[in-house]
Amino acid sequence: MANYRDRRVAQEILKEVNQILRKKVRDPRVQDVTITDVRVTGDLQQATIFYSTLTDLASDKQKAQAGLEKATGLVRRELGQALTLYKVPEIQFELDESVQYGNKIDEMIRALHSEE
Repeated sequence: MANYRDRRVAQEILKEVNQILRKKVRDPRVQDVTITDVRVTGDLQQATIFYSTLTDLASDKQKAQAGLEKATGLVRRELGQALTLYKVPEIQFELDESVQYGNKIDEMIRALHSEE
């Protein structure tokens, strides 16, 4: 029988981290950050949280990463209070490149259609 606990925990972390970033974190660098995906290891010890920003500027992305890294302790503590887990996973934030990749594919398709 398959065990889906890691995926259920990942969905709960995604929901809770979005709420924490909106309500608890006051850092202006993370206001335009959206959590897109969470991947949790099978033993629930580590979680990688993928995020995207509304801007395409590299400086804004660096600021958002710095703000998220600074808020990691607060986010982890709030997760510990919200989730009923024996041990709260270590969290790490990574920029989600899939949004930019999807935009690039859309632009290429539009360029093909405009040439026809």
